[in-house]
Amino acid sequence: MDRLLGMQVFVRVVDLGGFTAASVEFGISPTMVGKHIRELETRLGARLLNRTTRRQSLTEAGRTYYQRCRQALVEVEAADASVDQLRAAPRGELRISAPTSYGACQLAPALTDFLQDFPEISASLHLNDRVIDLVEDGFDVAFRIGTLSDSGLIARPLKPYRMMLCASPAYLARHGTPQTPGDLARHECMDFLRWENEHTWRMFGKDGEMQVQVPARLTINNGIALRNAALAGFGIVLQTEAVLADDLASGRLVQLLPDYAPPARPMHLIYQADRQPTPKLSEFIRFALERFGL
Repeated sequence: MDRLLGMQVFVRVVDLGGFTAASVEFGISPTMVGKHIRELETRLGARLLNRTTRRQSLTEAGRTYYQRCRQALVEVEAADASVDQLRAAPRGELRISAPTSYGACQLAPALTDFLQDFPEISASLHLNDRVIDLVEDGFDVAFRIGTLSDSGLIARPLKPYRMMLCASPAYLARHGTPQTPGDLARHECMDFLRWENEHTWRMFGKDGEMQVQVPARLTINNGIALRNAALAGFGIVLQTEAVLADDLASGRLVQLLPDYAPPARPMHLIYQADRQPTPKLSEFIRFALERFGL
């Protein structure tokens, strides 16, 4: 039998003074009330109630168990109420996973706007370029770049993840501006560090796809660090719009070969399927789609 229900029945038998009154409250027969009490006594190996034809009273074990049961049921009610509160208004901690460069340059500034609108929500933003397990790692939502596997999660499409070539005006003044992808072979090209990378950049232009082998004396496993090296005037960088946008707007970096671009990669907001998402998650999904959606 249900232990929690048995505890509830036992407490109400004591509070109401008998099996009959408790049976009316729970909508069950007095016999069933007695079964609940006997099940508890059997499991505990101790008698909880002294029962006669005229009255009943708590045993010593029954008094101790009654007090602990009341405390436990109060905690159960509080736990239920806490979930009700979470579903009643946007509040609580939101755990978010995002790729490092995208999260640092685009998501983090936007997240501050979201938190200002919802003062009862806190956010924990985890930046990592590995693919996390949303359920196992305990995240509410994640931003993911690339083709998705069939994971059973809900995936909402966002603006594609676009890449571009840039260099600083100082570098171009010293080395000239490449006019075709083939010219890159004569320039300092800084690459994103990958184990499988062979310093080959895929480019799409009017003649279709081409693969350009670039010299790369400097490789870094972080897009923001590559951008900083480009600002220092070392060479040409291939990075995402998210990292380069402010520098392009200010003129600190100059876009190169605008007619040749790497293929844009799909990007999604993913979260678990839930018939009734918490208000904090619902509001963040709405916000993310308005700010970053198609």
